[in-house]
Amino acid sequence: MLQLAVLAAGAVYVYGVWKFWTGFNRTNFSNGRLHLSLLWPVFVIANKSYRQNFNRALKG
Repeated sequence: MLQLAVLAAGAVYVYGVWKFWTGFNRTNFSNGRLHLSLLWPVFVIANKSYRQNFNRALKG
């Protein structure tokens, strides 16, 4: 059961990275695509501005 939870969490993480990476041009950010994509879970929790930009990137 733990393996299934880890697999599901990994899939959500990879999906978030991919969606943010492909929608990066819809955000207010000008650089740092790799760092902002890889650390998206931390920034979504900690930063309201990033959360708003992340939602813009997901709406494609």
